Amino acid sequence: MTLAVSLMIASALSLVAILWVTVTRGLGIPARPSLGDQIQPLDVEAFRNLADPAEDEYLRLRLPPSEFRKVRRTRLRALAAYVKTAGRNAAVLIRRGQDALTAGDAPTVEAASQMVNQALLLRRHAVLALVRIYGAMGWPNLNLPARPVLEAYLRLSGTAMLVGRLRNSAVPVRRSVW
Repeated sequence: MTLAVSLMIASALSLVAILWVTVTRGLGIPARPSLGDQIQPLDVEAFRNLADPAEDEYLRLRLPPSEFRKVRRTRLRALAAYVKTAGRNAAVLIRRGQDALTAGDAPTVEAASQMVNQALLLRRHAVLALVRIYGAMGWPNLNLPARPVLEAYLRLSGTAMLVGRLRNSAVPVRRSVW
């Protein structure tokens, strides 16, 4: 009996380790020439649609269970891609914020500090959301709150725009990258 329990605990720990490696590698920063080129565009409306629990409930009521599971897994894969992109963008903004912390003027330093804190929070939300998403792929009826990632991403994008304007007021900052 103790052997069976030990094997179950070891397999559960192995599964957690595999999920952790998968999630953290998916959120890494790819090596590219400049930080500005590393920001990847994100369709916020599509992200909002995929993260909306009402959409999942609508599909659950309208589709047969087998079809719902198939559609749900496809939506979860797309949602995971959006969450990974948001996490990678946050990692880039952490680096950019750390560079801006060395600026001489107080408003820029304050905005950069706020941006770094928001980006760190977004990274944490992204890791937790990815764990939930991968869990929901195995159990499609599992509820998954990915809304904190979207809300944190929207707050971070506003702060990043502010830091960009403060650091380089001569260059117009485009909001379309977000």
